[in-house]
Amino acid sequence: MLKRIVQAFFIIFGAVVGIFIIPELFLLLNVKDIPFITNAYSSALIGAAVFFIIGKWCTGYVVNWVKWIEDSLLKAPLPDLISGSFGLVFGLILAYLIVNVIPLNNIPYHIFGTIIPIFLAFFLGYLGFQVGFKKKDEMMGLFSRSAKVTKKKGAADEPEIEDKKLKILDTSVIIDGRIADICQTGFLEGVMVIPQFVLEELQHIADSSDVLKRNRGRRGLDILNRIQKELDIKVEIYEGDFEDIQEVDSKLVKLAKLTSGVVVTNDFNLNKVCELQKVAVLNINDLANAVKPVVLPGEEMKVQVIKDGKEHNQGVAYLDDGTMIVVEEGRNYIGKDIDVLVTSVLQTAAGRMIFAKPKLLEKAL
Repeated sequence: MLKRIVQAFFIIFGAVVGIFIIPELFLLLNVKDIPFITNAYSSALIGAAVFFIIGKWCTGYVVNWVKWIEDSLLKAPLPDLISGSFGLVFGLILAYLIVNVIPLNNIPYHIFGTIIPIFLAFFLGYLGFQVGFKKKDEMMGLFSRSAKVTKKKGAADEPEIEDKKLKILDTSVIIDGRIADICQTGFLEGVMVIPQFVLEELQHIADSSDVLKRNRGRRGLDILNRIQKELDIKVEIYEGDFEDIQEVDSKLVKLAKLTSGVVVTNDFNLNKVCELQKVAVLNINDLANAVKPVVLPGEEMKVQVIKDGKEHNQGVAYLDDGTMIVVEEGRNYIGKDIDVLVTSVLQTAAGRMIFAKPKLLEKAL
């Protein structure tokens, strides 16, 4: 069916081209004495015959090209099609304005005055579609900001409600898994956004030949299933991508800028990049350090010395949250539960470290 439609298009197009071009062509060649050629019906017949022959040769290519466009449009996300359509309409409007501003009737040959509007419509329409398609993320971000401004201006008589920003998850925080427990407690509100390029990186890790990486990737996919199915929180998949950017971290920062969202991560380097580029970021490690129990010098606690430390006669113990306790003169108590007194607390970028000494030594002194 499509093949016959294409062939019919070639014949009709050839007839139209014949009516307009063949008389002009013979006029340029100073051929005026052949009434058969100058007749509109004859010109249409000749044009249709020529393009029928051309169509016999290239109909297959055109059909394949149309099917490829159809498949591409069906696979493209709806936001891409909407933004591309906006660009196409803008390009056609611009072509219409140019054609009406420029006096094409003054062009020496009428044929060019007929072809130029068609060419401008095709060229600017295509250019507008491409720009709209590739600038989809910027357009969506602009519309979302405009909607927020309109909402704030129109809500003068309503109680002001703070907008809940989008929470954009990166690969590291998904694999870590603690994000699911935090969401379950209700401390994180709003919509959790999982970009498609993060899912692709997670799938690539899950398909790795390295056992450790493969297990981490599968754990991340399990965490996502838990967040989406078991927790009462809204999860959205962002289908877009930034083809001009290679690094996933850079794509996350770009997406956060466009949507005014918040990047959720436990990657120290990504955290610093977000701070430098003025992008809001939530670091799970910072949260974990903030909720650790406060320990002050002079406090007493009971710990189990597990191993010896780096320095002479030091022992090492750990709290339930993983905080390291360095016990001075604690090497002789390895494997035992002892009471210790906190001497100092050291806060570093990697976490917190507690220094203590056995209470028995304090009593002996």
